[in-house]
Amino acid sequence: MPRSGRLAALAGAVTLSAVLSGCATTVHLEPADDANNPACASVSVLLPDNVAGLDRVWTDAQATGAWGEPTAVALRCGVEPPAPSALVCTTLGGVDWLVLEQEEERQRLVTYGRDPAVELNIRRGEQIDFQSIVDSISQSIQSGLAPATAKCTDRVEFPAS
Repeated sequence: MPRSGRLAALAGAVTLSAVLSGCATTVHLEPADDANNPACASVSVLLPDNVAGLDRVWTDAQATGAWGEPTAVALRCGVEPPAPSALVCTTLGGVDWLVLEQEEERQRLVTYGRDPAVELNIRRGEQIDFQSIVDSISQSIQSGLAPATAKCTDRVEFPAS
């Protein structure tokens, strides 16, 4: 192929790549302080492509995940492991979760007894299936992180959306 043909083909490929990447949404998330923990890399590669009917979208931070457009679920691995707490603690998908106070239209949860800890931020309402979301993500956590070193002592049912 003549040089001009190769350049035209390369220019076409670059243009096509730019157009296709322009269609993909990238969600901005702040990485957790311990996002570079090798265990977070193990969790990240195991995260599902879909949770409760929500497709995974690209994120711009290490050890994070997001699902839905607009973002319905955001995950950050490497957050500070919580100390024993009086917060609601529940078990979903074999993982213990502390249910943090609701913030506006979002509910936050953080794994309990896992180091590094994983934080989930889930939009409330709009037919969001909390249990299905957390169950699905819990599978990645169980496979990617070492077994829990502490457990909830007083479990409650997961709060409804």
